Amino acid sequence: MPEYGKGQVRSADGTTIGYRQRGRGPGLILMHGGMQASQHLMKLADALCTDFRVYVPDRRGRGLSGPYGDGFGMQQEIEDLQALVTATGASRVFGLSSGALVTLRTALVTPSLDRIALYEPPLSIDGSVPADWVRRFDHEIAAGKRSSALITALRGLGVEPVLGRIPRFVIVPLMTIGSRVQRDLPEDDVPIAELIPTQHFDMRIIREMADTVEEYATLRAHVLLLNGTKSPAYFGAALKRLATVLPHAQIITLPGLGHSGPENDGAPLLVAQALRDFFGAR
Repeated sequence: MPEYGKGQVRSADGTTIGYRQRGRGPGLILMHGGMQASQHLMKLADALCTDFRVYVPDRRGRGLSGPYGDGFGMQQEIEDLQALVTATGASRVFGLSSGALVTLRTALVTPSLDRIALYEPPLSIDGSVPADWVRRFDHEIAAGKRSSALITALRGLGVEPVLGRIPRFVIVPLMTIGSRVQRDLPEDDVPIAELIPTQHFDMRIIREMADTVEEYATLRAHVLLLNGTKSPAYFGAALKRLATVLPHAQIITLPGLGHSGPENDGAPLLVAQALRDFFGAR
């Protein structure tokens, strides 16, 4: 049996948003990034659950939650998070990558969120977030070549630099084999093969949020901006620009971490300490 509870809320358009929960205390929501589901932030949740009641939703289109629906965009993501905020009373949210974009945009229109933490939101400034790989990615997904599409996305975004030094004809068969052996997953976990196509929709909201940095000058929430020293430079550049615009912001750079820092296979304990210090347990 999983060591967490489960629940669900209804978003404004009726879509079910399911979540895992652990711990006691003030409510804290953790928003995962692209090609991920709630399972990828459970070690972070475990590290925080002694001080907070932690809610980890599956963003729509995966896992415990309903489909994207017609006309999907940032507005649907905002409404999904707002539904969870309303149901739980949480006033603190952490977001990773595209989940950080959702968190930032939601806080702008949700006064009850008084503290948010953002780990490397892909906020594109004058085309800073690479997107020239997306057409190839979409073609590979349409052709059923999900392992190839995964490599295309990771290389395109530059978040796994080691992949750039290994020939594609070597990596793709290994990825294909790895996805096939993912059969005895824990309850509620989503296989990577099902998560890969979701990157198309995350790129949609990245494009939608491009060049919006000046719009956050009115954000009233206190904001913690987090990044790692091993991540692509465009993440750090976006955070620095945000820090000049946001009224209440601080930046913490975590040594030795890359874009996967908060994930189970990153350094979730290190990220948890920064979050605990920022959010407090009041």
